[in-house]
Amino acid sequence: MELYYSFSVLIVIASFFAYLNLRYLKLPSTIGIMIIAMLASVILVITGSLFPKAFNHFSTLLTDVDFTEVLMGAMLNFLLFAGAIHINLKDLKEQRGPVIIFSTVSVVISTFAVGGILFFLGPILGIHIPFIFCLLFGSLISPTDPIAVMGVLKEAKVKKSLETKVAGESLFNDGVAVVVFAVILQLTQTSEVEISFFSISWLLIKEAFGGFILGALLGLGASNAMRKIDDYKVSVLITLSVVMGGYLIAHSMHISGPLTMVAAGIVIGNYGKRTAMSATTKDYLNKFWELIDEILNAVLFLFIGFELLIIQNITSYWIIGTASIVIVLFSRFLSIYIPVLLIPFKNKFSNGTIKVLVWGGLRGGVSIALALSMDEGPYKPTLIAATYFVVVFSIIVQGLTVGKVASRVLSKEEE
Repeated sequence: MELYYSFSVLIVIASFFAYLNLRYLKLPSTIGIMIIAMLASVILVITGSLFPKAFNHFSTLLTDVDFTEVLMGAMLNFLLFAGAIHINLKDLKEQRGPVIIFSTVSVVISTFAVGGILFFLGPILGIHIPFIFCLLFGSLISPTDPIAVMGVLKEAKVKKSLETKVAGESLFNDGVAVVVFAVILQLTQTSEVEISFFSISWLLIKEAFGGFILGALLGLGASNAMRKIDDYKVSVLITLSVVMGGYLIAHSMHISGPLTMVAAGIVIGNYGKRTAMSATTKDYLNKFWELIDEILNAVLFLFIGFELLIIQNITSYWIIGTASIVIVLFSRFLSIYIPVLLIPFKNKFSNGTIKVLVWGGLRGGVSIALALSMDEGPYKPTLIAATYFVVVFSIIVQGLTVGKVASRVLSKEEE
């Protein structure tokens, strides 16, 4: 009942904020909702002394919700499947080289770049964080967030090839990021954990490839089942069972749930739509998952906005927050530029494309969820605050300008 109560309140607030945004701000839905939630958080903090009971009640409602579990264990599966089901496999195949490299090698480069720069720059700024915790921050902030990225790309109107690179990278880099984060997190907890090339490789293979295989099998099975009945109501139920049941299977097998959802969504969105669905079923399925995507995105970004109430004394972290924004952007540039410089991709990357890839690498709820999942300790509040600064800057500043940046830099290259 408590979960139902909390979710009901969030849905009501999200719908109200979505109306305000559409009526007055006219920003992209997710960004507008998050901005209004942040403004509401500031107002609640200012008026908290006047209405302490209301402030405490709402803060308790937010803290009672396990954001990490809700996002990583529930919402992320629906959102990734909803995004993947609209990915064109032909476009993805054409960009498979950059997508694979950016979702694996680039994550590792960014992790060590963020960690190393923060460790050496920290003392200059009066911030002393052990190197292993700097690396931990690098691992959780490096993966681009598929939810934030795909939500903004709908509005940006960039080239299809560029959109596929950014969206594909963001969908697939979770597996590597979670493995890297899990390994470093273990090292922060104890030095007795056996960390070897073999153990890390096996963990990566098990998480990533296991997720791909399970997702592909679920997608094929669901598509074949839908082909035999071709009923839009049952087809929607089958895709729901793929998401919810597939996560339970992935969780019990200790493999990547997010990658399972991505693989299942791509198979059903391409093989299933082509061979198993009539035009009516396809239309209903697309509209259903678009609605799910919009509703859950609204709740997620509302929650990100209200995280401001949970972080204590957020203004005292402005130095590390501002520094983290610059460090993450520079590390993002290195993680894109180094592979482009060293790897002979089929299609040459222009300077404009690199700029858009760097600026379009948004961070979102996944980074916040990983930060909140850390064990309690002296560095957790600092890293959560730094994560929040980066995520808010990423979504608001980068998210609102990536379309303009893309059109400006790419139009100059065409002249």
